This record gives sequence, C-alpha cells and structure tokens, in this order.
Amino acid sequence: MAEPPGAAEPLLALVPPVEPEVDETRSLAKKRPGGRALDRDEYALVRSNARVKVTAAGLNAGHRARLQKRLYEVGHEGLADHEILEGLLFQFIPRVDTKPVAKRLLLQFGSLLGVLNATIDELRGVEGVGAQTAVGLKFVQACAMRALRREAVSREKVHRFQGLDDVLAYLRIDQAARRREQFRVLFLNARNRLIRDEVLWEGTVNHAPAYPREIVRRALELGATALILVHNHPSGDPTPSRDDIGLTAQVAEAAKVHGIAVHDHLVVSASGHASLRGLGYLSS
Repeated sequence: MAEPPGAAEPLLALVPPVEPEVDETRSLAKKRPGGRALDRDEYALVRSNARVKVTAAGLNAGHRARLQKRLYEVGHEGLADHEILEGLLFQFIPRVDTKPVAKRLLLQFGSLLGVLNATIDELRGVEGVGAQTAVGLKFVQACAMRALRREAVSREKVHRFQGLDDVLAYLRIDQAARRREQFRVLFLNARNRLIRDEVLWEGTVNHAPAYPREIVRRALELGATALILVHNHPSGDPTPSRDDIGLTAQVAEAAKVHGIAVHDHLVVSASGHASLRGLGYLSS
C-alpha cells in the first residue's frame, strides 16, 4: 500500500539536525592560547574527534527516524515497552541514544505504568534523567489521567461501571504502581455513573488514614448514593489487613444510616487486587 503523500517528511523533521563537523574544529581553534593556529597533528586530532561525534549523532538520528517510521507503520502494538519509552524520551533528550535511559527506567520502576507513576525526585535519581525529562514524563501521566477521568465522568449519560473489571481498568492506570499508600473514593449516583473520583488521603509507604465520617460527609455533599473505596498496597501484596477490613465495616455502617451503599473496597497493587466484597467482608 502506498504511503500517504508527505508522510515521510514530518517523520524525519522530528529528528534534531546534526551539527556540521567544521563548527567544532573552528571553535576549538579559537580557544588556543594567544590565538595560535593549530599545528598539523593537533588539527588532525580535532578533525578526527569531530568526525566521530558527527558519525555518532548521525547514527542516532537515523535510529530515531526508523523508530518513528515503525510507529507510523505498525502502531504502538508493534513496539516493545522500552521502544515506546525510548521514543517518548526523544522529545526531552536531544541527540542522545535514549535506549539505555529507557531500559534503566523500566528496570528501576518495573513497567511503563511504574515509570509514569514515579515522583519527579525518583525519576531524577535514574542516570540520564534530568529535571526537564522528569517533568515531561509527569505531564504525560497527567494527560493520560485527565483524559481517562473526563471520559468516565462526562460520556453522554451512558457510562456506567458495569462490574469489577470496569472499575479496575479505570483505576489501574495510576493506582497499582504507586509507591506510597493512597486512599481514594469513587462517588457514584443511583445508576452507578461516576460523579467524582477523589483522593482523600495520602499516607506513608504503608499507611494512609481514612475517616468514615469524612467519607460519608463528602458523599452527602456530592449527592452520591453509592461508594467504591480504593487504596493501594505499595508492598505488592493486595491482601487486605485487619485495619482494611475494620475500616470497610465502619464506612458501610456510617453510610447505611444515610441510605448510601458501599459497593466494594478494592485493594490494588502491582501484582493484582483484592475485593473485600468478593472476600465476604461486605454484605449486601
């Protein structure tokens, strides 16, 4: 199938231009003490170094163009995780091979989701990641989350959580790989449409406080008739603790007084999830 007209040009235009090798030679020559010209051996050495740098930059530019072309031809499904991250890093790190940086990020945080959920300080702790790159990755996460949440909240009167799989798909993009415990509540109306998704508390590595009366008060403010409680376990084990079970019972009891149902309390981790309703800790 023929390529669409003009498709190749913008693809290559994304690759930063390679600086001419003569620029470095002249620049180094100007730095000589007293303005003395380079002798023949010095000149040959500088020219050789310049050619090596230009060759490396040219090879990197060619690799970027090929990866961009593959994305255009096969879509993201045809790329490995490290290639997707590598391509994203092109936008923040010019004229450098970003493959090693992408692989270090995935090794450090375990997955693409883990990379996007890492904090700016955590990202900057990885070799090759500076402030601009760390902030850029957080903007990518913010863009994905904003799009997903807006879609869930505002789709024309038809979006409803049909079951547990729907809820988990919605949550997994930012909850599973978080490194600090976070407690959030999905506030639903009578048709199980999402009214509001709010993070109510964020805690330490393994503990986030949650207060039943505050949860119910917020539900009444929003006019919610049902709740789904959610928190993550950074340890990776989604097994609910005694505190998780006790909190679920307290919220359900406080909500029932006001005619508000607690559909579930989900514990999400990188290795899976646990449903307290599924485990029998929430009665109908």
